[in-house]
Amino acid sequence: MRVQLAALGGVAAPAAFISGWAVGAAVTDRDYSSIEDAISRLAAVGADTRTLMTAGFVGFGVGMPLFAAALRRAVGGGAWIAAAATGIATLAVAATPLERSTSVDSWHAVFAGLGYVTLAATPLLAAQPLLRLGNRGLAALGIACGSVSAVSLVLASTSLPTGLFQRVGLTVTDLWVATSAIAILRGRIRSCRT
Repeated sequence: MRVQLAALGGVAAPAAFISGWAVGAAVTDRDYSSIEDAISRLAAVGADTRTLMTAGFVGFGVGMPLFAAALRRAVGGGAWIAAAATGIATLAVAATPLERSTSVDSWHAVFAGLGYVTLAATPLLAAQPLLRLGNRGLAALGIACGSVSAVSLVLASTSLPTGLFQRVGLTVTDLWVATSAIAILRGRIRSCRT
């Protein structure tokens, strides 16, 4: 039962994060483009959507370590460490909003980068343990989502549309997190502890 409650974090975290940037982009009074602008701009100092997007970051930051606990128990391997690190990095992103100072912006970039890398790594690290447990579909989905996420997040750091590639890279991995959390909730992952 505790594993299932923890798995709810894997549903709540992506819902909070995606809702934060989707609603924030729709309601902001700033000149903001979801295609061109980074998600973190919605939580920048002085942004009218700062509270909303910060809440999305915090929801994700709290939900991912909960999901990590469920992932550790149900799947094993090192994916849970990456999931927990993603949550911690996201809380650090929330604590270092853009446009406060040059040094805070630098720390924000470090924490965001760590969060992106660990999020993309989570489904990739879960693939082998999932295969050992006989969950081939979820393992294959994890490899696909993790790979798309990694490529998208690299592209987001180029001169290509940052906002678009951020959203693609983060959303596909968030979908894997939610899908695997639902599988844990429904008992469809044969636990490595049974």
